[in-house]
Amino acid sequence: MKAIITIVIILVIGGGFLILRNGDTGEITAVEDKASEETKYDKVPDLSFVDYEGNSFKLSDLQGKPHVINSWAVWCPFCRAELEDFALLQEEFGDEITVVAIDRQESLEKAKGFTDEISVTERMTFLLDSKDAFYKSIGGFSMPETIFVDADGNIMVHKRGPMALDEMREKMNAIINN
Repeated sequence: MKAIITIVIILVIGGGFLILRNGDTGEITAVEDKASEETKYDKVPDLSFVDYEGNSFKLSDLQGKPHVINSWAVWCPFCRAELEDFALLQEEFGDEITVVAIDRQESLEKAKGFTDEISVTERMTFLLDSKDAFYKSIGGFSMPETIFVDADGNIMVHKRGPMALDEMREKMNAIINN
């Protein structure tokens, strides 16, 4: 048993070293240099969801201005601060952008209870994804996952993992000013 634990520890430390050494940020980006950084997901998937009021919402309806789509869940320890920062991002950029947060397979009561608790429910758009279709469509494998999209529906940045408000602003400004 000790040998197995030792091997696991070595693998975890070795993997962390490789990530640090290679500078992997968990981000797929197309903003800086589209030619050298291609994403597997060029366009936002045309999926439909329901909002907290039960209204249908199509992602294709977001075209026309830059937007951010975040995949989150109540159980995600990084989502709380990030959702609060996304609400601030929406307020700072106003009508220039749209911020959407798509909950992964949780009930309306659970998702809305959480967003009400952190006071962000009315500050941005929240959608429910009972089939986890969005997360799967973007090749999700970490939490949270966020895509930054230009006005034409092109995914410019796919960020895996959490980020702070300053990084969100930077990515959004790069899309707006591109």
